[in-house]
Amino acid sequence: MKVLVALACLLAGVLAQEPHPCLSPSLMTGAFSQSTQNEKLWTYGKYLYDAYGERFRLIEMRTEENKTFPYDLLLLYKQAVMYEINDQDRTCKKKPLKVAFQPLGIPKDATLLGQSIVGSSSGPGQGLLVNTWTGALPWADMYLQTVTEFGCIPVTTAYHTKPYGWMVVSYFNNVIGIENPELLNPPAFCPGLDMEVDSDEEPVDFFSIFNLP
Repeated sequence: MKVLVALACLLAGVLAQEPHPCLSPSLMTGAFSQSTQNEKLWTYGKYLYDAYGERFRLIEMRTEENKTFPYDLLLLYKQAVMYEINDQDRTCKKKPLKVAFQPLGIPKDATLLGQSIVGSSSGPGQGLLVNTWTGALPWADMYLQTVTEFGCIPVTTAYHTKPYGWMVVSYFNNVIGIENPELLNPPAFCPGLDMEVDSDEEPVDFFSIFNLP
């Protein structure tokens, strides 16, 4: 009983504090799933995130227009380069990345929607305290982003795009740190490729690359 009372007091104290926009840990690895309102796109995969080196990698299985295929992206913002990698065929496409790096977390101009508990507050370890924020981005009329109160770990992101309607990305198995940093470097068969410029639309930030190809 004393434990429950202490937990209730702790939650009351935390909930009384006004959350602020935050940055996620600079090195993270985890998994994600994505679905779209029009049911035309679904993905499941792994991400690696390095804010120090301004690098992202997404290794996913994508289902689009009833076709399922692997999709592997490496984004190197400092080098302004994006690689589409095919490990099975040992092929690689190198494209320009002409946008600024945007770290994971909540933008400073975001508006707090509210704070809630995922799961239950009835006992220790049964719930997760999260904050949900909203705002607009150049490539999305509106987004809703939920992160943990402690650590600013991404939980879900929903945003609206013209091709797919509402898109929802859920994060899980997040770990602070990167077990295999080599995955954030181009494979041996990638460097030295000529740059391809075959698209007028470049990825804007981490979330907009989910719209590719």
